[in-house]
Amino acid sequence: MQKDIYEKIISFLLGASWAIVLFGALITFKIFIVYSLVFAIISTLFYIFFSLFLILILDALLVHKQRLQEAKKQTKLLEKIYAKHTK
Repeated sequence: MQKDIYEKIISFLLGASWAIVLFGALITFKIFIVYSLVFAIISTLFYIFFSLFLILILDALLVHKQRLQEAKKQTKLLEKIYAKHTK
């Protein structure tokens, strides 16, 4: 199955966002460890939850696109069946 440019971009962004989450969590922890360990952990967890929420949005966009393609296929099939039975 060939992917269109939209799906390629979303797949790339999903992969890149996982790398950003991992490195960003490490950087966030190292930045805030100066203040205190508890503050560093809380800020890192907040960063991870926010980033995972954004990844979830990207994944939802991809699923919505696939659902739309399936609905178009089903509509064409139903139109063929309807045309066949109305003759």
